[in-house]
Amino acid sequence: MKILLAVDGSAHSDAAAEELAKRPWPPQSEIKVITAVEIPAPVGMEPWAVSPDYFENLETTLRQAAQAALDSALLKLKSTTDSTLRTSSEIIQGSPAQVIVDEAESWGADLIIMGSRGLGIWNRLLLGSVSNAVVHHAKCSVEVVRTPQAKQLTK
Repeated sequence: MKILLAVDGSAHSDAAAEELAKRPWPPQSEIKVITAVEIPAPVGMEPWAVSPDYFENLETTLRQAAQAALDSALLKLKSTTDSTLRTSSEIIQGSPAQVIVDEAESWGADLIIMGSRGLGIWNRLLLGSVSNAVVHHAKCSVEVVRTPQAKQLTK
C-alpha cells in the first residue's frame, strides 16, 4: 500500500502523522511524506521596494520550515513498531492542494492522509481549504484527520 502523508508543520498535520504511525499497515507498505512550499511572486512590485535578497531569504526560510515539518513527521513515524514500512520525504514547490493531488497521482498513492486546520465557514470561504480541495480532486482515498480543538473551532 502506498500512503502519502501531507504535512505543513501545524498541530493538525502532527495529529495526522501520529494517526498514521499508530495504525497497522499491510507489510511492505510505503509512506511518502511531502510538504509544499509556495513562494510568493512579486506581482506589480517595483524593484526598489524590497532589498535584492528579500525573496532569496524568504525562500530559504520557507524551505527551512518545510524541512522542519518533514523532520517532525518522520520522527513520529519512527515510533511505529512496523519495521517493514518504507518511508521517504520530499519538499515540492507549488500550491499545497495542487501539489498533494498531483504527487498522489504521479506516485500512485492508494491513500492520502492529512490534517484539517478546522477553519470556520467564513475563513473557508475567504481562504479556501486545502483538505477540501484535495478531497474533491484526488483520484485516491483521502483521510482528513481532525483534532478535538479543530472540531470545537467549526461549531
